Amino acid sequence: MKIEQDAFIPYGRHTITEEDIDAVNEVLRNSLLTQGPLINSFEEAVASKVKAKFGVALNSATSALHVACLTLGLGPNDSLWTTPNTFVASANCGLYCNAKIDFIDISPMTGLINVEALKRKLQEARLTNSLPKILIPVHLAGSSCDMKSIFKLSQEYGFNVIEDASHAIGGEYNNEPVGSCKYSSITIFSFHPVKIITTGEGGLATTNDYSLYQRMKDLRSHGIVKDQKRFTQKEMSPWIYEQQVLGFNYRITDIQCALGISQLNRLEQTIVERNYLLNKYQDLTKDFPLRILEIPENVKSSVHLCIVRLNNSNPNLHRKIFQIMQSLGIGVQVHYTPVHLQPYFRKLGFKEGDFPESEKHGTNAISLPLFPGLADNQMKQIINSLSIAFDQANKEI
Repeated sequence: MKIEQDAFIPYGRHTITEEDIDAVNEVLRNSLLTQGPLINSFEEAVASKVKAKFGVALNSATSALHVACLTLGLGPNDSLWTTPNTFVASANCGLYCNAKIDFIDISPMTGLINVEALKRKLQEARLTNSLPKILIPVHLAGSSCDMKSIFKLSQEYGFNVIEDASHAIGGEYNNEPVGSCKYSSITIFSFHPVKIITTGEGGLATTNDYSLYQRMKDLRSHGIVKDQKRFTQKEMSPWIYEQQVLGFNYRITDIQCALGISQLNRLEQTIVERNYLLNKYQDLTKDFPLRILEIPENVKSSVHLCIVRLNNSNPNLHRKIFQIMQSLGIGVQVHYTPVHLQPYFRKLGFKEGDFPESEKHGTNAISLPLFPGLADNQMKQIINSLSIAFDQANKEI
């Protein structure tokens, strides 16, 4: 089904086909809208696609991050490290567990966590007995972090790794699918409408550890256990269930999973189209004073975003170009304002200058529209608007 385009071009947009609609309608015609068989089917389909043993679907990637942290035992006496160049959920999940939060700066060329900076911080933390319990590397814009190096450091320093792959389903690292958990305990995907595939809202955690899988499933649904083989009390009536831990209502619905299964069926062609669009941007922007974030050589990106960095580091230029593009109907975005400079995190003691590369990125990066179905005339409109924006901005600053 072709979606009618309007004058405003957003930075991201979902694609819904007739097959998607039919899949959802089929659920609506049946008796189970939630807690039905499609949840398991979706979990198994995603896990199979990314070559992981288990999948746990939840109502959001934020919920998935939260239960992943709890499953790995994160608590008040622990710390979680991530990158500032991410959505706030990558750090908030640690705060939900009453843990301390800290950050590792990024590489300016890729926007991904700087492994050398991580090494230095781990060495310092070992001396002060303040090593993290969990590290969350963020696969920005669809490109995987250097997971093999991060895994080696996790073995040396004794921390767990949760991959925040909210941007990266369908991507690869060292010829292995992102989400295989070869170098991590758990990987998290997001299915928000602007992501690679969508369930409306929704997320999913993959793992190869059955005990982690079972724990996340329990936490997803109030901590309730219905399998009598796992009951702590004996001789229970057949209608009884046990709440064994304090869990949450983080359940996803069969309606959402039907949409997810349908979308997953065309994941590969979606990734091909996204990479095609990024390559077109590479060609169309080559004469502009900017660069597109690099994709590491051993990475196949799922290309969730097209992030460009301006050659001129003047934040006033960045602001002007952003505002002019918006006024011309181009829904550019910034991914991201550094988490540590958000007001809530400033109250925790973080300040400007703590993570300079992430801060430069936040005042220098612009995400151009990229989504399946982006037409040639729309790309021409985007590039023309970018040219106008540079001309006007350079005159005004």
